[in-house]
Amino acid sequence: MTIKQSSTRQSSLDVSPDELRELSSRVNELVLEYFSEVSSLPVFPETFAGDTLAQVGATLPAEGEPVEQLINDCHTIIKNSRHNGHPRFFGYVASPATPVGAFADLIASALNSNVTSWRSGPAATEIERTVVRWLGSLIGYDEDARGLLTSGGSMANMTALLIAQRVKSGREASRKGLWRSDAPMTIYASEQVHMSIPKAADILGFGRDQVRLIGCDDQFRMNVGLLRERIAADLQNGLRPFCIVASAGTTNTGAVDPLSEIAHVAKEFALWFHVDGAYGAPAALDETKRSLFVGLERADSVSLDPHKWLYAPLDCGCLLFRDEAQARIAFGDEDADYIKVLEQDADESFAFWNYGPELSRRFRALKIWLTLRYYGVSRIAAAITEDNVLAGYLAEIVGQAEDFELLAQPQLSICCFRYVPPAMRSRLTEAQENKAIESELNKLNERIMYAIQRGGRAYLSSATIHGKFALRTCITNFRTTRADIEQTLDIIREAAVAI
Repeated sequence: MTIKQSSTRQSSLDVSPDELRELSSRVNELVLEYFSEVSSLPVFPETFAGDTLAQVGATLPAEGEPVEQLINDCHTIIKNSRHNGHPRFFGYVASPATPVGAFADLIASALNSNVTSWRSGPAATEIERTVVRWLGSLIGYDEDARGLLTSGGSMANMTALLIAQRVKSGREASRKGLWRSDAPMTIYASEQVHMSIPKAADILGFGRDQVRLIGCDDQFRMNVGLLRERIAADLQNGLRPFCIVASAGTTNTGAVDPLSEIAHVAKEFALWFHVDGAYGAPAALDETKRSLFVGLERADSVSLDPHKWLYAPLDCGCLLFRDEAQARIAFGDEDADYIKVLEQDADESFAFWNYGPELSRRFRALKIWLTLRYYGVSRIAAAITEDNVLAGYLAEIVGQAEDFELLAQPQLSICCFRYVPPAMRSRLTEAQENKAIESELNKLNERIMYAIQRGGRAYLSSATIHGKFALRTCITNFRTTRADIEQTLDIIREAAVAI
């Protein structure tokens, strides 16, 4: 007697076609509604810590809940979120997601490829390697750039420092830790460098003290003369310089270091040259800014974040490098049996674990690939250019206003300024070194920033410019207009009056 087996196990998490259609329809409706309303939502919600869980509950259910309830709770989550896509969100370097990028993430999540190697994700691997090459060509780095996508610029920068250290000290010495018993290895970066660089040095075992922070010029760019002097002095004292990190768009002011001059110093002392372009590198697409990036093509490695200024959803950073063999020095190794690659063809034997620390990797490339194909380079370049123009427009009207002071001229799309009441401006003019007035202005602008952040009509962050508390606006948003810039200044004035 033959027992007929069911084709579906009892514990299956599959759903019926009707249930799948309902789920798809409701989620799609939710996303479409969000994209149509994001510009009119409060930038920051009227919420407090614990409010969201109080509304949606924190109890783990033993049995499934109806789709209706889940969608309603997702509405609550959206309502209680800060919205990077709002046209007056200027707080951080975080561009809004394009609709095509968001839908690409849905496709990638449904496919659920683990992009460890070509064998694990053939299509995803080929798309990622293509996207890496495209990104290298977009920023003027290398038409045939190699590299990999990462969670963000911090991981890209840490990976670059590890590659640099192992290339400069030798693979075996690195793996056996012999470099630790030798003279300390030193890294050089400007005092405006992103926090991820000293943090990476700490994680990798160099220590934060081995990151030499070089002073800047009046445009917040690394002083190359001081850089050369510091390297020479460290060599004289028996230290081992191995890497220079230049910024192609600092987080505070958007400054671009003199890349070509720094590349020359790196070559002179035989040091690895890494460019942190996590924020600013895509601005090379703006023809009016292209000259700032001369020398980028000479870097050994470059980091950039498509989720910062190519309007892709989080998370997708990227590390580019020119020499694939050097990257393998850091990560290439004998494979564990369960991931051993047996393919003979070079492309089919490709594995991302040879170039970075991650093994499990999601299909990050699809959202970049679809975004670039859907809009085309020209349209994306125009959006980036307009972001830069708007920062310049903000600086222009701040400079003309009696109640604002421009603290840093924008190089890219970041503008730093502060509110100065006319009565205090006259006192400041009479006593330039009056610390009490400066302290009062700092506290006033701190309170203004907090009031605006929680007010929900705009969102700014802060920077410290020559000891002065600055209101910092970062414009990486294709929805922002000149009217939004003007309205934000009015919102600041209203907050100041209220305070």
